[in-house]
Amino acid sequence: MAEKVGFIGLGIMGKPMAKNLLEAGHELVVYNRTAEKAEELAGDGATVAGSPKEVAEQSDVIITMLPDSPQVEEVLAGEGGVLEGIREGSLIVDMSTISPVVTRDLAAKAGEHGASMLDAPVSGGDVGAIDGTLSIMVGGSEADFERAGPLFEAMGKTITHVGEVGAGQVVKAANQIVVALTIEAVSEALVLGSKAGVDPAKILDVLGGGLAGNKVMEVKREKMLGHSFDPGFRIELHHKDLGIALATGREYGVSLPVTAVVDQMLETLKAKGRGDRDHSAILTLIEEQAQHEIGSGG
Repeated sequence: MAEKVGFIGLGIMGKPMAKNLLEAGHELVVYNRTAEKAEELAGDGATVAGSPKEVAEQSDVIITMLPDSPQVEEVLAGEGGVLEGIREGSLIVDMSTISPVVTRDLAAKAGEHGASMLDAPVSGGDVGAIDGTLSIMVGGSEADFERAGPLFEAMGKTITHVGEVGAGQVVKAANQIVVALTIEAVSEALVLGSKAGVDPAKILDVLGGGLAGNKVMEVKREKMLGHSFDPGFRIELHHKDLGIALATGREYGVSLPVTAVVDQMLETLKAKGRGDRDHSAILTLIEEQAQHEIGSGG
Protein backbone atom coordinates (compact mmCIF):
# COMPACT_ATOMS: atom_id res chain seq x y z
CA MET A 1 0.00 0.00 0.00
CA ALA A 2 1.40 3.40 -1.00
CA GLU A 3 2.43 5.65 1.85
CA LYS A 4 0.63 8.92 2.45
CA VAL A 5 2.98 11.88 2.17
CA GLY A 6 2.90 15.16 4.07
CA PHE A 7 4.58 18.24 2.62
CA ILE A 8 5.30 21.38 4.65
CA GLY A 9 6.70 24.53 3.01
CA LEU A 10 5.36 25.55 -0.39
CA GLY A 11 7.68 28.35 -1.45
CA ILE A 12 9.69 28.82 -4.64
CA MET A 13 11.17 25.33 -4.27
CA GLY A 14 8.59 23.47 -2.22
CA LYS A 15 5.54 24.11 -4.36
CA PRO A 16 6.90 22.63 -7.61
CA MET A 17 8.42 19.73 -5.67
CA ALA A 18 5.02 18.97 -4.17
CA LYS A 19 3.41 19.25 -7.60
CA ASN A 20 5.85 16.69 -8.98
CA LEU A 21 4.90 14.29 -6.18
CA LEU A 22 1.23 14.71 -7.04
CA GLU A 23 1.89 14.17 -10.73
CA ALA A 24 3.78 10.96 -9.86
CA GLY A 25 0.61 9.68 -8.17
CA HIS A 26 1.48 10.20 -4.50
CA GLU A 27 -1.30 11.10 -2.07
CA LEU A 28 -0.36 14.41 -0.46
CA VAL A 29 -1.31 16.32 2.69
CA VAL A 30 0.07 19.86 2.57
CA TYR A 31 0.60 22.76 4.94
CA ASN A 32 2.02 26.23 4.44
CA ARG A 33 2.08 29.21 6.77
CA THR A 34 0.52 31.27 3.97
CA ALA A 35 -2.61 29.18 3.47
CA GLU A 36 -3.28 30.40 -0.07
CA LYS A 37 -0.27 28.48 -1.39
CA ALA A 38 -1.60 25.26 0.11
CA GLU A 39 -5.08 25.90 -1.29
CA GLU A 40 -3.61 26.20 -4.78
CA LEU A 41 -2.44 22.58 -4.54
CA ALA A 42 -5.85 21.45 -3.35
CA GLY A 43 -6.99 21.94 -6.93
CA ASP A 44 -4.36 19.41 -7.98
CA GLY A 45 -5.67 16.82 -5.54
CA ALA A 46 -3.79 17.58 -2.32
CA THR A 47 -5.46 17.64 1.09
CA VAL A 48 -4.85 20.85 3.07
CA ALA A 49 -4.01 20.54 6.78
CA GLY A 50 -4.37 23.26 9.38
CA SER A 51 -1.04 22.71 11.15
CA PRO A 52 2.19 20.69 10.98
CA LYS A 53 0.74 18.49 13.72
CA GLU A 54 -2.25 17.66 11.50
CA VAL A 55 0.09 16.83 8.62
CA ALA A 56 1.93 14.33 10.83
CA GLU A 57 -1.30 12.79 12.09
CA GLN A 58 -2.38 12.05 8.52
CA SER A 59 0.95 11.04 6.96
CA ASP A 60 3.44 8.19 6.92
CA VAL A 61 6.28 10.32 5.50
CA ILE A 62 6.55 14.04 6.25
CA ILE A 63 8.68 16.24 3.97
CA THR A 64 9.76 19.73 5.04
CA MET A 65 11.15 22.41 2.71
CA LEU A 66 11.77 25.55 4.78
CA PRO A 67 14.14 28.55 4.76
CA ASP A 68 16.44 27.94 7.76
CA SER A 69 17.14 26.07 10.98
CA PRO A 70 14.74 28.09 13.21
CA GLN A 71 11.80 27.42 10.91
CA VAL A 72 12.55 23.70 10.74
CA GLU A 73 12.91 23.52 14.52
CA GLU A 74 9.60 25.33 14.99
CA VAL A 75 7.69 23.20 12.47
CA LEU A 76 9.07 19.92 13.79
CA ALA A 77 9.54 20.47 17.53
CA GLY A 78 7.50 23.60 18.31
CA GLU A 79 3.96 23.95 19.61
CA GLY A 80 1.54 22.32 17.20
CA GLY A 81 4.52 20.82 15.38
CA VAL A 82 5.13 17.56 13.59
CA LEU A 83 6.47 15.72 16.64
CA GLU A 84 3.24 16.37 18.53
CA GLY A 85 1.27 14.45 15.93
CA ILE A 86 3.79 11.97 14.58
CA ARG A 87 3.05 8.25 14.64
CA GLU A 88 5.50 5.52 15.55
CA GLY A 89 7.30 4.32 12.44
CA SER A 90 6.84 7.56 10.54
CA LEU A 91 9.68 9.11 8.57
CA ILE A 92 10.62 12.80 8.47
CA VAL A 93 12.51 13.97 5.37
CA ASP A 94 13.90 17.46 5.80
CA MET A 95 14.86 18.85 2.39
CA SER A 96 15.69 22.31 3.72
CA THR A 97 19.27 23.58 3.96
CA ILE A 98 20.06 23.94 7.66
CA SER A 99 22.80 23.36 10.23
CA PRO A 100 24.07 19.76 10.51
CA VAL A 101 24.09 20.22 14.30
CA VAL A 102 20.39 21.14 14.33
CA THR A 103 19.66 18.23 12.00
CA ARG A 104 21.24 15.70 14.34
CA ASP A 105 19.39 17.16 17.33
CA LEU A 106 16.03 16.96 15.56
CA ALA A 107 16.74 13.40 14.42
CA ALA A 108 17.36 12.42 18.04
CA LYS A 109 14.05 14.01 19.08
CA ALA A 110 12.24 12.17 16.30
CA GLY A 111 13.76 8.94 17.58
CA GLU A 112 12.27 9.59 21.02
CA HIS A 113 8.84 9.46 19.35
CA GLY A 114 9.58 6.19 17.55
CA ALA A 115 10.12 7.98 14.22
CA SER A 116 13.21 8.41 12.05
CA MET A 117 14.64 11.22 9.97
CA LEU A 118 16.58 11.87 6.80
CA ASP A 119 18.27 15.13 5.90
CA ALA A 120 17.97 15.52 2.14
CA PRO A 121 18.92 19.03 1.01
CA VAL A 122 18.79 19.75 -2.71
CA SER A 123 20.65 21.59 -5.42
CA GLY A 124 19.33 22.75 -8.77
CA GLY A 125 17.31 25.84 -7.89
CA ASP A 126 13.77 26.61 -8.96
CA VAL A 127 14.42 25.27 -12.46
CA GLY A 128 15.44 21.88 -11.07
CA ALA A 129 12.46 21.88 -8.70
CA ILE A 130 10.05 22.58 -11.55
CA ASP A 131 11.61 20.07 -13.94
CA GLY A 132 12.06 17.36 -11.30
CA THR A 133 15.81 17.24 -11.93
CA LEU A 134 17.14 18.23 -8.52
CA SER A 135 20.35 16.83 -7.10
CA ILE A 136 19.44 15.35 -3.71
CA MET A 137 22.11 14.53 -1.10
CA VAL A 138 20.76 12.32 1.66
CA GLY A 139 21.95 11.61 5.19
CA GLY A 140 20.40 8.87 7.32
CA SER A 141 20.01 5.10 7.45
CA GLU A 142 20.13 2.97 4.32
CA ALA A 143 16.66 1.59 5.10
CA ASP A 144 15.12 5.05 5.38
CA PHE A 145 16.89 6.12 2.20
CA GLU A 146 15.38 3.19 0.31
CA ARG A 147 11.96 3.89 1.81
CA ALA A 148 12.03 7.47 0.55
CA GLY A 149 13.47 6.47 -2.83
CA PRO A 150 10.22 6.71 -4.86
CA LEU A 151 9.63 10.22 -3.48
CA PHE A 152 13.14 11.37 -4.34
CA GLU A 153 12.78 9.95 -7.86
CA ALA A 154 9.68 12.12 -8.42
CA MET A 155 11.59 15.27 -7.46
CA GLY A 156 15.19 14.69 -8.52
CA LYS A 157 17.57 13.20 -11.02
CA THR A 158 20.82 12.74 -9.08
CA ILE A 159 20.01 11.05 -5.77
CA THR A 160 22.93 10.10 -3.53
CA HIS A 161 23.08 8.56 -0.07
CA VAL A 162 26.09 10.35 1.43
CA GLY A 163 26.22 9.00 4.98
CA GLU A 164 24.54 9.17 8.37
CA VAL A 165 22.12 11.85 9.55
CA GLY A 166 23.68 15.30 9.07
CA ALA A 167 25.92 14.23 6.20
CA GLY A 168 23.47 15.57 3.65
CA GLN A 169 23.73 19.03 5.17
CA VAL A 170 27.54 18.86 5.16
CA VAL A 171 27.56 18.00 1.45
CA LYS A 172 25.04 20.77 0.77
CA ALA A 173 27.34 23.25 2.50
CA ALA A 174 30.14 22.10 0.19
CA ASN A 175 27.81 22.49 -2.79
CA GLN A 176 26.89 26.04 -1.79
CA ILE A 177 30.55 26.99 -1.51
CA VAL A 178 31.20 25.86 -5.08
CA VAL A 179 28.08 27.56 -6.48
CA ALA A 180 28.75 30.90 -4.78
CA LEU A 181 32.41 31.01 -5.70
CA THR A 182 31.62 30.01 -9.27
CA ILE A 183 29.03 32.78 -9.66
CA GLU A 184 31.59 35.26 -8.33
CA ALA A 185 34.30 33.98 -10.69
CA VAL A 186 31.98 34.12 -13.73
CA SER A 187 30.99 37.66 -12.72
CA GLU A 188 34.63 38.77 -12.59
CA ALA A 189 35.30 37.20 -16.00
CA LEU A 190 32.28 38.88 -17.58
CA VAL A 191 33.08 42.33 -16.23
CA LEU A 192 36.74 42.10 -17.19
CA GLY A 193 35.96 40.92 -20.70
CA SER A 194 33.12 43.35 -21.26
CA LYS A 195 35.00 46.40 -20.04
CA ALA A 196 37.84 45.40 -22.39
CA GLY A 197 35.34 45.47 -25.27
CA VAL A 198 34.33 41.82 -25.71
CA ASP A 199 30.67 40.76 -26.07
CA PRO A 200 29.68 39.03 -22.77
CA ALA A 201 27.64 36.42 -24.64
CA LYS A 202 30.72 35.47 -26.64
CA ILE A 203 32.73 35.17 -23.43
CA LEU A 204 30.23 32.65 -22.06
CA ASP A 205 30.20 30.75 -25.35
CA VAL A 206 33.97 30.36 -25.29
CA LEU A 207 34.33 29.57 -21.58
CA GLY A 208 31.54 27.02 -21.80
CA GLY A 209 33.48 24.99 -24.34
CA GLY A 210 36.63 24.48 -22.28
CA LEU A 211 37.87 23.60 -18.82
CA ALA A 212 36.17 26.73 -17.42
CA GLY A 213 32.75 25.41 -18.43
CA ASN A 214 30.27 25.12 -15.55
CA LYS A 215 26.55 24.79 -14.82
CA VAL A 216 26.31 28.37 -13.51
CA MET A 217 27.04 29.78 -16.96
CA GLU A 218 24.35 27.55 -18.42
CA VAL A 219 21.59 28.07 -15.86
CA LYS A 220 22.27 31.73 -15.01
CA ARG A 221 23.27 32.89 -18.51
CA GLU A 222 20.09 34.83 -19.33
CA LYS A 223 19.80 36.36 -15.86
CA MET A 224 23.37 37.68 -16.02
CA LEU A 225 23.33 38.86 -19.63
CA GLY A 226 19.88 40.45 -19.30
CA HIS A 227 20.31 41.79 -15.75
CA SER A 228 17.08 40.00 -14.85
CA PHE A 229 17.63 39.02 -11.24
CA ASP A 230 14.20 37.79 -10.16
CA PRO A 231 14.81 34.73 -7.94
CA GLY A 232 15.65 31.88 -8.44
CA PHE A 233 17.60 31.46 -5.32
CA ARG A 234 17.74 34.59 -3.23
CA ILE A 235 20.96 36.26 -2.10
CA GLU A 236 19.78 36.26 1.51
CA LEU A 237 19.32 32.48 1.45
CA HIS A 238 22.71 31.82 -0.12
CA HIS A 239 24.26 34.12 2.49
CA LYS A 240 22.59 31.97 5.14
CA ASP A 241 24.02 28.84 3.50
CA LEU A 242 27.57 30.21 3.47
CA GLY A 243 27.12 31.01 7.15
CA ILE A 244 26.37 27.33 7.71
CA ALA A 245 29.46 26.38 5.67
CA LEU A 246 31.70 28.74 7.65
CA ALA A 247 30.32 27.50 10.97
CA THR A 248 30.89 23.91 9.87
CA GLY A 249 34.44 24.85 8.89
CA ARG A 250 35.06 26.24 12.36
CA GLU A 251 33.62 23.10 13.93
CA TYR A 252 36.00 20.84 12.02
CA GLY A 253 39.01 23.17 11.87
CA VAL A 254 38.87 23.80 8.12
CA SER A 255 39.92 27.20 6.76
CA LEU A 256 37.56 28.56 4.07
CA PRO A 257 39.20 31.87 3.12
CA VAL A 258 37.56 32.57 -0.25
CA THR A 259 34.18 31.42 1.05
CA ALA A 260 34.52 34.09 3.73
CA VAL A 261 35.19 36.76 1.09
CA VAL A 262 32.12 35.84 -0.98
CA ASP A 263 30.07 35.63 2.22
CA GLN A 264 30.94 39.29 2.86
CA MET A 265 30.05 40.19 -0.72
CA LEU A 266 26.59 38.73 -0.15
CA GLU A 267 26.38 40.67 3.12
CA THR A 268 27.18 43.85 1.16
CA LEU A 269 24.45 43.09 -1.39
CA LYS A 270 21.95 42.58 1.44
CA ALA A 271 22.98 45.94 2.92
CA LYS A 272 22.36 47.51 -0.49
CA GLY A 273 18.80 46.19 -0.44
CA ARG A 274 19.35 43.32 -2.89
CA GLY A 275 18.90 40.38 -0.54
CA ASP A 276 15.73 39.39 -2.35
CA ARG A 277 17.48 39.24 -5.73
CA ASP A 278 18.78 36.07 -7.38
CA HIS A 279 22.27 35.10 -6.23
CA SER A 280 23.56 35.74 -9.75
CA ALA A 281 23.22 39.44 -8.84
CA ILE A 282 26.71 39.08 -7.34
CA LEU A 283 27.51 40.35 -10.84
CA THR A 284 26.15 43.80 -9.93
CA LEU A 285 28.66 44.21 -7.11
CA ILE A 286 31.59 43.46 -9.42
CA GLU A 287 30.12 45.87 -11.97
CA GLU A 288 29.90 48.65 -9.40
CA GLN A 289 33.48 48.13 -8.30
CA ALA A 290 34.60 48.34 -11.93
CA GLN A 291 32.16 51.16 -12.78
CA HIS A 292 31.03 49.14 -15.77
CA GLU A 293 27.84 47.28 -16.62
CA ILE A 294 28.43 44.30 -18.90
CA GLY A 295 27.31 44.79 -22.47
CA SER A 296 27.59 48.57 -22.29
CA GLY A 297 30.79 48.73 -24.36
CA GLY A 298 34.47 48.96 -23.39
